[in-house]
Amino acid sequence: MPAQAGMEPRYSAPSGGGAATPVASVGALLTKRTRIFIGILVAYALGVGFLMYRQLGDIDPRYRESAEESLVETAYLMAALVEHASSEGALRVDALEPVFRTVYAQRFKADIYGVEKTRVELRMTVVDRWGTVIFDSRSAGLGADHSQWHDVYLALRGQYGARTSADIDGDPRTSVMYVAVPIRDLSPAGGGAIVGAVSVGKPVQSFGQFVEAARRKTLLLGATSVVAVLLLVIILSVWLVRPFGVLADYVRYVRSQRSFSLPRLGRRALGAIGAAYDEMRDALAGRNYVADYVQTLTHEVKGPLSAIRGAAELLQEPMPEVDRVRFIANIARETQRIQELVDRMLELTALESRKSLDRAVPVPIAALVAEAAASAAPSAQARGLTVVVEAGATPASAAVDGDAFLLLRAVANLIDNALDFSPLGGKVTIEVVAHARTCHIVVRDAGPGIPEYAEGKVFEKFYSLARPATAKKSTGLGLSFVKEIAELHHGRATLKNGAEGGAVATLSLPRSPAAA
Repeated sequence: MPAQAGMEPRYSAPSGGGAATPVASVGALLTKRTRIFIGILVAYALGVGFLMYRQLGDIDPRYRESAEESLVETAYLMAALVEHASSEGALRVDALEPVFRTVYAQRFKADIYGVEKTRVELRMTVVDRWGTVIFDSRSAGLGADHSQWHDVYLALRGQYGARTSADIDGDPRTSVMYVAVPIRDLSPAGGGAIVGAVSVGKPVQSFGQFVEAARRKTLLLGATSVVAVLLLVIILSVWLVRPFGVLADYVRYVRSQRSFSLPRLGRRALGAIGAAYDEMRDALAGRNYVADYVQTLTHEVKGPLSAIRGAAELLQEPMPEVDRVRFIANIARETQRIQELVDRMLELTALESRKSLDRAVPVPIAALVAEAAASAAPSAQARGLTVVVEAGATPASAAVDGDAFLLLRAVANLIDNALDFSPLGGKVTIEVVAHARTCHIVVRDAGPGIPEYAEGKVFEKFYSLARPATAKKSTGLGLSFVKEIAELHHGRATLKNGAEGGAVATLSLPRSPAAA
C-alpha cells in the first residue's frame, strides 16, 4: 500500500538522531522528486538530442547514396544505347537530342510520398575519346574539353568516375551529382576499346526536398517522444519517491547497528527493496483496480436492491396473502443473493492479496476429487443430477504441491458450475489425468455449452450466464475464484465447449516432484 502520513519508517533511526519534522520530511520528498524528475529528463534530453543530431546528419548522405546508385544504372543504360547506335568507333548521338527535347518539355505531377515532382531534371553529356563534348542534353557545353573532369577522366580510363560540382561557384544549392561510364567500340575490329564516355547528372536540389521532408518527420518524432517521456517521468518521479524513502530508512538502520553482520544486513536490504517494489506496484495499479471493483460491485448490487425496494413498497399496500408470501420470498432470495455476493467478494479479495502460498504440501489429487464429488452429491441428487468420478490410469499417488483447502474450493466451484448448467437427469463427470509434470482435473457437463460471445469472458469478475433451469445469473465470482487459485498454484484454469456437447472445465496444476 502507498505510504500514508503519520506512518513510521520501516527501520527506525536511533533515538536522539534529530528526526526531521513532518514539514521537513515533505520538503525532502519534494526535493527528491524534483531531482529525480530533472535528472531523468536531462539524461533523456541529452540522449535524444545526440541521437537526433546523428540521425539528421546522416539523412543527406543516405539520400545521396541512393541517388548515385540510380545514376550508375542510368549511365550504363545510356552508354549501351550510344554503343549500339555507333559503328566502327564513330559515335552517333544524333537521336539523343530530340529525345531530351521532348522529355524536358513534358510537365507532369508525380506524388512521391508526399513530395510532388513535375519535370525531368536528369542531365547527360557524351564525350569522345579525347574528352571533347559531342552531345549535351542542355546544349550548353558542346565542344568543351571535359577530359580533366574527375568522372570523365576516370571513365576514359575504364574506371568508375563520380563527382559533385556546383553550377554557380560558391553556391552549394546548385550542386549537381555526376556519374560517368565508358563507351566501347563493340565492332569486331574495335575489340571493345574505349571510344568515349557518357556522364549523367542530377541536381542535388531535386532530391533535397526529400531530405527536408525526412528531417521534418524526424524532428516531429523527436518532439513527440520528448513530450511522451515528460509525462512518463512525471508519473515515475512521483511514485519512485517512496522507495528512496525506504532506502533512507535502511541506511539509518545500518548506522544504528553496533556490530557488523553482512548476512543480516543483506536480508534486511532485500526485504527493504522488495517491500519498496511491492508498494510502488500497488500504488501504480491500485487506484484503477479499486475503481473498477467499486463500479462493478455497485452495478451488481443495484439489481437486487431494486427488487427488494419494489417488493417492500408493494407490501405496504393491501394484497392477497398468496402475493404477500411471494413478495416476502423475493426479498429473502435477493437478500441471500447480496449476501453471497459480499461473501464471495471477501474471499476473492483475500485470495488476490496473497502473493504466494504460506505453506505448500503434497495434496493427493484422487482423494481431493473424491471428497469434492462426495460433497456435491446431495445437492446434485436433490436436483435430479448425478456426479461421477471416472476411473482412469492415473495413479493414486499423483499429487500437487499446494493448499488442500483452496484446491478443494476450486474443484467444488467447477462442479457447482457444471451442475448449474446440466439438464434434468444429466450427469457431471470428473476425471483426473496425470502427466509427467502436470495434473489435469477435468469436469464435464451435458449442458448447452458456452455461447460464442461468452467464450473469452467466463473467467471475468461478475460475468455470469443465465442458468437454463432458473434463468437466473450467479454472482459471477466462482470461476474468477478458481482462476485465482490456479494462478496462486502456478497453474491455469480453462473452460471450453466439449466435442460432444456441453462444457469442459480443466484445472491444470504442476505435479509434485516428490510424488512424481
